[in-house]
Amino acid sequence: MRVVLVQDGNEAVVAESASQLEVGEDGIRISTLFEEPQFIPGAVVRAIDFLNGRVTVMQKGEKA
Repeated sequence: MRVVLVQDGNEAVVAESASQLEVGEDGIRISTLFEEPQFIPGAVVRAIDFLNGRVTVMQKGEKA
């Protein structure tokens, strides 16, 4: 799955081949097979597109 962060109206690919995404109270942790896990503080899942393999995340409080 590709993970995309929407911030200030712009989209940035955070991970191309995410193998795991963990949602916690303080943010999201994204793991891939060959890289160190990434943590995005204050992020929430906005949408999951299973057909296209895309997860869109954004900062809490940001307008969609």
